[in-house]
Amino acid sequence: MIDSLLLHRVQFAFTVSFHYLFPQLTMGLALLIFILKCMGLRGHTWADAAARFWLKIFGLTFLMGVVTGIPLEFQFGTNWAQLVKMTGSILGQTLAMEGIFAFFLESTFLYLLIFGEKKMGKRTHCLVSFLLLAGTWLSGYFIICTNAFMQHPVGYRIGEDGVYQLTSIWALLSNPWALKQYLHTMTGAVITGCFTMASIAAFHLLKQQHQDISRRYLSVAVLVGFPASMIAAMPTGDWEAKQVQQHQPVKFAAMEGHFHTEDGAGLIILGQPNLQEMKIDNPIIIPKALSFLTHASWDARVKGLTEYDRDLWPDNIELLYFSYHIMAGLGTLFIALMGVSLLLVWKGKLHTNRFILWLLMLSLPFPFIANTAGWFTTEIGRQPWLIYGLMKTADGASKNISQGNVMFTLLGFMGLYLLLSVLYFFLATRIIGQGPELINPPETKAEGA
Repeated sequence: MIDSLLLHRVQFAFTVSFHYLFPQLTMGLALLIFILKCMGLRGHTWADAAARFWLKIFGLTFLMGVVTGIPLEFQFGTNWAQLVKMTGSILGQTLAMEGIFAFFLESTFLYLLIFGEKKMGKRTHCLVSFLLLAGTWLSGYFIICTNAFMQHPVGYRIGEDGVYQLTSIWALLSNPWALKQYLHTMTGAVITGCFTMASIAAFHLLKQQHQDISRRYLSVAVLVGFPASMIAAMPTGDWEAKQVQQHQPVKFAAMEGHFHTEDGAGLIILGQPNLQEMKIDNPIIIPKALSFLTHASWDARVKGLTEYDRDLWPDNIELLYFSYHIMAGLGTLFIALMGVSLLLVWKGKLHTNRFILWLLMLSLPFPFIANTAGWFTTEIGRQPWLIYGLMKTADGASKNISQGNVMFTLLGFMGLYLLLSVLYFFLATRIIGQGPELINPPETKAEGA
């Protein structure tokens, strides 16, 4: 029989993973739509048409993000009542700010952007796209601040009754963990937006549809996607790994598959963790690279898992190890594919190279997989802590909900999200099938009229 704690974790993992498929796309597309609107402001009519097309995808995806995000808020109360009881006055701050400030900013300006083009001047409409970008990215920051407190708690004290109390809202919002995690997360979202845009453009070019507009916004996606892929690896990925190594060394050793303390530790590229023999099977290793990346010294000592109490090890080291390596491996492939595509853009041959267009079209799911694997790495690696070093996961779960009830709601979410997936796929394919159109652009109000 599966215990209720595991079911609580599985339910939250499933719902948050499904939900995050949508915000990562809207956060990435918000930047690209703003860039397209800026290009439209400079007289490129194709950019306005492309922005109009991608706003439809954005709006549909935003709606899915809202529908799948609301249950997460309620799960804090239903599945994690002890966590809310002890830390609600802290975690509630950032979650409330996300709802009150960012979400309403996002919703309001999305409405104006979609329905206000005929009533605004081009500069005002472009400004609205920037405010949508600001709201979308601000929403992401408040969520990351919430998670950062659970990874690296700051700005609190524990009262005599054991309840956590906020002592500094500024410390909570400027948590050094949050800034690095936020930058890495946002570059991941931009990569998702760029690959999605590139994939749909490649699809239209391969079908010889909407070619003039598609080849142009394909270039935009590649021009943004290549530096985003580079930044995700270095410096933001490097910053994220170093802060994990500094503050959560057990997690760092587990995700790297580093079992034993070693001077001049190698970086494992491939291999399978063998917990029985405490080693990596069939390893491919870059000698001394792990020591250099973590301590800027080829011979530095890197502590292994065996240095730490077994009770503090993450409870699923294999899943943590593979999640981390899938994220890192796909990130490397993103750099390669976007780099080749950028070279072809420079030579003016990308839109006619069918092999690369096929690769770009088929690449659509992989940024979503990489971001989900990154999220798994963050959350599985924090175990057994719910709030790192302070509260174990078992102490934060609701005590009075039976296994049957959790299983029932989990199956309910799975069924509901399956239906939502079918609906989203149907509507998205209709929008993509229609494609961007230059015909009959809306008449815009003259600036200042």
